[in-house]
Amino acid sequence: MKKTLLAAIILSGSVLSAIAQTKVSVNEVVAAEENLSKAVGRKGIKDGFLSVADPEGIVFRPNAVKINEFYSTIDKQPGKLSSVPKFARISANGDLGVTAGPYVYQNGKSDDDKIYGDFISIWRKDLSTGVFKLLLNVGEQHPEPEQDATIDFKEADPTKQKAPSKDPFAGKKILTANDETLNHSLELSPLAGYKEFLSPEARFYFPGFEPVVGTDKILKFLANEAINITAQTVNVGRSSSNDLSYSYGTARIKKGNIVNNYNYVRVWEADANHRWNLLLEIFSTVEN
Repeated sequence: MKKTLLAAIILSGSVLSAIAQTKVSVNEVVAAEENLSKAVGRKGIKDGFLSVADPEGIVFRPNAVKINEFYSTIDKQPGKLSSVPKFARISANGDLGVTAGPYVYQNGKSDDDKIYGDFISIWRKDLSTGVFKLLLNVGEQHPEPEQDATIDFKEADPTKQKAPSKDPFAGKKILTANDETLNHSLELSPLAGYKEFLSPEARFYFPGFEPVVGTDKILKFLANEAINITAQTVNVGRSSSNDLSYSYGTARIKKGNIVNNYNYVRVWEADANHRWNLLLEIFSTVEN
């Protein structure tokens, strides 16, 4: 019994030591996004996305569908797509990352053929190869930006590195409950709900508008647009270090007498008190 206990302690210590020695850089996930953009430029949109897709990766076309399933069943997608990461975060254990930034899609020769927007990509590292794979990609359209987006790349806190949880389902329950709590709060009052959950560094992406950055500006935007939100959680996931997570689902948003359906994707970060704060949220339009 003592030998078993000692072995368990040694094994646990070895795992923790290995993780503590892991060097994590946000540039890894930035490079993953840049490699996707290069692959799309060389191979086209279809083959570019297929070359970096996680086996469980999804896109919204317009509803959630696996990347491999969607792109394997369509003909070569016309047009050119370019994107640039301007925002990036990586988990302390280095297994989950997020990038966001502007994109331009052009299916013609003139500037009038250009479509502008912003994207969010979530990346998961293939632990067998150490390569980041695309787990989720979503975008929204808006008019041509008036100015270039500022760069916001932030390193993970190395003190948050830790051994993966032995009960990953427990963490998923917490994430689901957290997302559902925000959804319930939004039904009662969008302003109060977001005020409770937004990170000071939050970014909000809504179709037809450039990204809104910062809690105060997001709350002002919501007040000006006077929107009502009803949303349902579909799925959640997190990093093994439990400091970066994501959720996605469906939403029905009413603005005046107009009601539209959307998919939403949220990225969450844990604060010093282990509370999940909303870092990014994007709404992607679904045709009614």
